[in-house]
Amino acid sequence: MSTPATPGQPGTPTSTGEPTSTGEPTSTGTPAPAETPAPRPMDVPRGELDQVVRGEHGHPHAVLGPHAHDGTDGTEGPQVTWRVLKPLAERVAVRFGDDEVTLEHEHGGIWAGAAALPDVPDYRVVVDYGQGELVLDDPYRFLPTLGEVDLHLVNEGRHENLWQVLGARVHHYDDPWGGTVSGTSFAVWAPSARAVRVKGDFNSWDGREHPMRQLGRSGVWELFVPDVGTGTAYKYAVLGADDQWREKADPMASHAEVAPATSSRVFESTHRWNDDDWMARRAERSPVAEPMSVYELHLGSWKRHPGGGFWSYDELVDDLVPYVADLGFTHVELMPVMQHPFGGSWGYHVTSYFAPDSRFGDPDGFKRLVDAFHRAGVGVILDWVPGHFATDEWALVRFDGTPLYEDPNPQRGWHREWGSHIFNFGRREVRNFLYANALYWLEEFHADGLRVDGVASMLYLDYAREEGEWTPNVHGGRENLEAVQFLQEMNATVYKRVPGICTIAEESTSWPGVTGPTSGGGLGFGFKWNMGWMHDTLDYLAREPVHRQWHHHDLTFAITYAFTENFVLPLSHDEVVHGKGSLLRKMPGDRWQQLATLRAYYAFMWAHPGKQLLFMGGEIGQESEWAESRELDWWLLAHPEHRGLADLVRDLNAVYRATPAAWSLDASAAGFEWVDADDAGRNTYSFVRRAGDAAGGGADEPDLVCVSNFAAVPHDGYRVGLPSAGLWTEVLNTDAGTYGGSGVGNLGSVLAVEGEHGGMPAHADMVVPPLATVWLRKQR
Repeated sequence: MSTPATPGQPGTPTSTGEPTSTGEPTSTGTPAPAETPAPRPMDVPRGELDQVVRGEHGHPHAVLGPHAHDGTDGTEGPQVTWRVLKPLAERVAVRFGDDEVTLEHEHGGIWAGAAALPDVPDYRVVVDYGQGELVLDDPYRFLPTLGEVDLHLVNEGRHENLWQVLGARVHHYDDPWGGTVSGTSFAVWAPSARAVRVKGDFNSWDGREHPMRQLGRSGVWELFVPDVGTGTAYKYAVLGADDQWREKADPMASHAEVAPATSSRVFESTHRWNDDDWMARRAERSPVAEPMSVYELHLGSWKRHPGGGFWSYDELVDDLVPYVADLGFTHVELMPVMQHPFGGSWGYHVTSYFAPDSRFGDPDGFKRLVDAFHRAGVGVILDWVPGHFATDEWALVRFDGTPLYEDPNPQRGWHREWGSHIFNFGRREVRNFLYANALYWLEEFHADGLRVDGVASMLYLDYAREEGEWTPNVHGGRENLEAVQFLQEMNATVYKRVPGICTIAEESTSWPGVTGPTSGGGLGFGFKWNMGWMHDTLDYLAREPVHRQWHHHDLTFAITYAFTENFVLPLSHDEVVHGKGSLLRKMPGDRWQQLATLRAYYAFMWAHPGKQLLFMGGEIGQESEWAESRELDWWLLAHPEHRGLADLVRDLNAVYRATPAAWSLDASAAGFEWVDADDAGRNTYSFVRRAGDAAGGGADEPDLVCVSNFAAVPHDGYRVGLPSAGLWTEVLNTDAGTYGGSGVGNLGSVLAVEGEHGGMPAHADMVVPPLATVWLRKQR
């Protein structure tokens, strides 16, 4: 930030300039001699006054506020003219030191007056609305809070710190007269607007008093309003290119009113971070080569108060953070926390991209939640929705009377499947808005990653469109080249600026190079959701065990492409809504068989190449389908078999994190080998996971062998090939009695002997429990 003007030196805008006074400190002067004509305000054409009154003047500071000039109408010497816009006032004056100049009503609520002074003094405006005097500072005595460099970068669509210059930003600084000034700089991008006003608690929601100025050709409108601080509600009144006034929430607001209220709020953070150790370690991390098990959750329905009210961010600190840490997840993934008015959208129809959801508290409350997760050793991934936005008229839609944020081409700008607007990825300022937003959450809120929603819908021009409803790109293809450019820009920027984070694509097609480097034409994501693995495995497990042999390779097919991208295996919220039922209810059989199958599935998943994601409720065997309007079925934990499932998830995470073979080579075929992929008759699968040098132990790290039996009967004397002879510990058995299983097992270990079996140099005869997965790890 630049420093404010010093006494005797007028303030000037710099690259990230603070508001500074246009006047210099001076004495208050002496009254003019009686024979000298009284100072008269400098003339302003009536048409220009009319523009100010109508709010249509692009530079109201040229008329309003103080203006030093030579005398007029026969007066000699320097003088200062003031004009103040107070349409409802009964009396207006300016006061400086012990002197006061009463202003005369000039036109349409504009009050004017002058005094013989060499320079603009430190003054205040005195206003009487018929209920006594109010002494106010004057917004129109301050220079712009954005400098030329900022405006150039905004115009070029290259301002990576956009949130630091646009929106409502509180400033505190020393003024040139030895006092202090506190207030809020309002700045908004509306390039086609004819005029913009700011209205809010500070002017009784009468925007006529605060017209904003347009800063050159940048499209930015700005006004510094003194004495406005945290908590102030506000909106912009925008006179669009179509001559219509619209009330709009601030696209860059850092806080918002609780829905259904729609105003933005000024907010100044006072949070002091306590996660320095976490952030230092994060900068050195490589998520692909590290353990990652993710607990996905929706803040509004994880738990509710007895009356149905939401838990606040601070209440979640006390309960959610220790819960997730106790289960051993490395990360949480929060469904969108950006401000959205309709709870039924789950956060995917955003109205304020820079404001955490105010249903749960203010932005510092959210920072405290992230801080607490980090101190508990849990990373935070945020669901992020840059593909489309909400249709609410008070938000981004036709913000300046034109399709500003949305693509003006209806074949590209309207999402038929979701009923929302699609961003104009071909406009550089819009791309800048979005990738700056990504940086904002990663830097200002210390998020450790972004899961990007609906990437497939962004990549294809024909997504959810029939023939004739889309137009090919310049090369005749169906690829949205501008969206590709945006995703590459976003990923390249965030990985450069914020080392150690990850971006994750929800991408359901075979688009090549989703996690490939942008330098080679890839999209540059860190991970991609493996939707194919999810669909294939759930389809397989939904069948009765007796029928699974005919669909055996539903569970093996994913390995054929497992190392083409860096994958996350997602059992997400999308699989437990809209009539799909809970994970538990997808499993056939009675309750014991359902839980047993779920336990076996989780252990198969945790051992499979790729990182794991489990939606909340999956860890307790949620019985009912998820609904955002109610909390999870926590009563299930009163049943030992459901508590046993949670205990299994805890143990899975613990063993997984302690076993580099399970995660260090997730993106490499060198870390995986089938032992037996073809035992369809017994519904059984076995494979080896191996560690790599990235794990820190290289070849010295023991292998992990996973044996899964999805038949409803045990297999005694089951011969399994193993990488070497010796004692192999049964480090995990999902049929253990502590998890609610039948207790079938191998008394803690199996002994492998030399002798080739299934391509392995050694083998062991073991018991494989019914509907169960067993993990074996070689003893050192």
